[in-house]
Amino acid sequence: MTTDTLTVTPTQRTAKHQHYLMCRPEHFDVTYTINPWMDPTAPVDAALALRQWEILRETYLSLGHTVDLINPVEGLPDMVFAANGGIVLDGRAMASRFTHDERAAEGQLYLDWFAAAGLTPAVQATEQNEGEGDVLRIGDIFLAGTGFRTSLAAHREIATFFSTEVVSLELVDPRFYHLDTALTVLDDENVAYFPGAFSDASLEILRARFPDAVIATADDARVFGLNAMSDGYNVVLSARAVDLHRELRARGYNPVGVDLTELLKAGGSAKCCTLEIRA
Repeated sequence: MTTDTLTVTPTQRTAKHQHYLMCRPEHFDVTYTINPWMDPTAPVDAALALRQWEILRETYLSLGHTVDLINPVEGLPDMVFAANGGIVLDGRAMASRFTHDERAAEGQLYLDWFAAAGLTPAVQATEQNEGEGDVLRIGDIFLAGTGFRTSLAAHREIATFFSTEVVSLELVDPRFYHLDTALTVLDDENVAYFPGAFSDASLEILRARFPDAVIATADDARVFGLNAMSDGYNVVLSARAVDLHRELRARGYNPVGVDLTELLKAGGSAKCCTLEIRA
């Protein structure tokens, strides 16, 4: 008697060209504490941070994506985390209004860049809003985080400005203070996320909307494996998120590992460094 072995063939994925905005970490440092990852007493190798960032940018270019740059400003060490600068959809742009005074000046700088790039209308949020750090596009909706940075009032403002549905998700673990540290959009239909970062009610929403989601381990979440960028096939993420690499490959994605350990000292990785320009 023989038993047939069922072979599961991964879904064929297609990469989509994407347009990114990044900020070179010329002034990167950790001089204050606004999240649990930041320790001003720990040494920071600024030259290493710059090399790691350059490899990330070169990775995007090698995958065929377009990368624009916003000029860094001295005294704004977190400006490298461009994802927090705003939200762009269908040529409309909303610059962020940051929670902490240390980053407040970045909002106007990103607004100026949006306007100079011809995005219109380009406005600054009136509510507490930290851009794509907390607001991620999937299909024809936004998933939006709240609990630590971006407010629920901002979710309503975003829904009105962009004329789109916004699904609110509550974050409960301060280590995962932005949605993009706990969840990554893989394509127009699916996500990967770490359950421990979300309230019970938000987990119910995620499970209902994304029954086939990739579930990240705590180890992969701690190395910011979910702070990733996907073009629908290639997923650029921390090289240290080994279980997540394995699961993505099994699902037909192409994980592309990068080392951003120096930037992680400020609580950011690939996605934090990358704002998508959907113009």
